Amino acid sequence: MPSDRPLVWLHGEVRSPPFSHQARLETGDLLRRLQVGKALTFPYSRPMPSIGPRVHELRVQDANLSWRIVYRLDPDAVVVVEVFHKQSRATPRLVLRTCIRRLRAYDRAIEENLP
Repeated sequence: MPSDRPLVWLHGEVRSPPFSHQARLETGDLLRRLQVGKALTFPYSRPMPSIGPRVHELRVQDANLSWRIVYRLDPDAVVVVEVFHKQSRATPRLVLRTCIRRLRAYDRAIEENLP
């Protein structure tokens, strides 16, 4: 539909494997909901203000792994910043720094292409 926000992938992908078939389907459903403007809350999504405004992480439980997909809700797109499996309670600092860097680069590229 024309009002759907496109997915902009800065990094990562959702494939089987390493995602199980069921986890891939759940992830696709959650991303589709975001595209059509539905708000997701815990336990599916949680805000990540340490990365930036409008940044959240999708939480997908797979058979043996907990997957996280860091995304930002822009007015014109759902920007997927990182896909990783969470191994500890806290999000690794490297993931946080990488997400911040990718979003800054993305924002600069968008600004440079504006008329």
